[in-house]
Amino acid sequence: MQGMDIARPELKQRKRRRHYLIAAAVGVLVVCAVAGIAALGPAIPSVDRSGVLLGIVKHGNLQREVRGPGMLVPRRIRWITAETPARVDRILIKPGASVTPDTIIMQLSNPEVDDRLLAAKAAVTAAQADLASRRIDLQSRLLDEQSALAQATSDAQIAEVQVEAEKPVAAKGVIPMVQYKRSLIVWQQARRRVDIEKQRVAEFRRDISAQLAAQQARLDQLASTRDLRQRQADALRVRAGISGVLQQVPVEEGQQVAAGANLARVAQPNDLMAELNIAEVQAKDVAIGQRVKVDTRNGIVDGQVTRIDPGVRDGSVRVDVELSGKLPAGARPDLSVDGNIEIENLVDVLYVGRPAFGQPESDVRMFRVDPTTHVATRVAVRFGKASVNLIQIRNGLKAGDRVVLSDTTALDRYDRIRLE
Repeated sequence: MQGMDIARPELKQRKRRRHYLIAAAVGVLVVCAVAGIAALGPAIPSVDRSGVLLGIVKHGNLQREVRGPGMLVPRRIRWITAETPARVDRILIKPGASVTPDTIIMQLSNPEVDDRLLAAKAAVTAAQADLASRRIDLQSRLLDEQSALAQATSDAQIAEVQVEAEKPVAAKGVIPMVQYKRSLIVWQQARRRVDIEKQRVAEFRRDISAQLAAQQARLDQLASTRDLRQRQADALRVRAGISGVLQQVPVEEGQQVAAGANLARVAQPNDLMAELNIAEVQAKDVAIGQRVKVDTRNGIVDGQVTRIDPGVRDGSVRVDVELSGKLPAGARPDLSVDGNIEIENLVDVLYVGRPAFGQPESDVRMFRVDPTTHVATRVAVRFGKASVNLIQIRNGLKAGDRVVLSDTTALDRYDRIRLE
């Protein structure tokens, strides 16, 4: 007897329920996974720790400084200029040579200068002769005036003697009274003539002084012109004027130069100062008398701000620094240096290394690193005053916090990163 298959509907039902349960469980797992992923948010990017600059927030005193590049320059520089238009005949020494005040650097020529010198000397000689001649002539005329005064004085004395002799005899009637009175009138006239001659001599003396003074003034003027022509002629032999080193000779042999043109520059290389270029926005805090550390690449030299240029050139302000410390070996004019000017000392503040994006008195968002998980989270930070490499923290961080100082512009869309 052939077997028959018996239908079992409860088995099909049970199998169908099992499929439903499995599908429901899978759906629940999918929903939970999606919810979990949604709760976690976007994945945290990883950043190589070796490529990130970290800094630690510290508490204490912050020495504010501003830095500027510059160079060493001689304190005393002498530019030698041409007194007159001239031609450069010979250059006797070259830049770099040591010179003394009388060292002749070059020889110039100008025939007109020589001609004017000869004419000036001749004019002075002629004026000296005129003065001498005038003095002799006036002295002779003074002698004539003095002779006239002596004659008038003698006549007055004779008339006085005559009056004294005639007075007693006229009183006795020996001679007529008219004769005595006539002699008395002559004596009085002689006395008045003496007074007039005295005044004439005094006036003539004053006239002599005035005439000789005018003549002397003319002579002095001509002598000044002669001295000027002599200096111009002497200046054709260009001398250093000071002891030092010849730095520049911006002319060539055979060149024609105008009056006032620079011929040479001499400096004293052992007496140097520093000229720093401070950024315009930082120069407002610089003041005369502030201490400076000048880095010569071969040592640090102390200095002090002595002058601040009132103008701005190419976005910077020039600051002159007097060096008080001993210069290291190899220091010379035009040597490039860096200078740190000490602005102020901030006491009892939070500070950190100045980040690439750190501007004073600004609000920024920085990555603060968790030392246990090495995850850096953005926090709002308020900066205060800044120095060269450090900046004050006003709000947002505390002492001991580790923060990222590198430029994180490429990570602006992330609030957290992982350092690996």
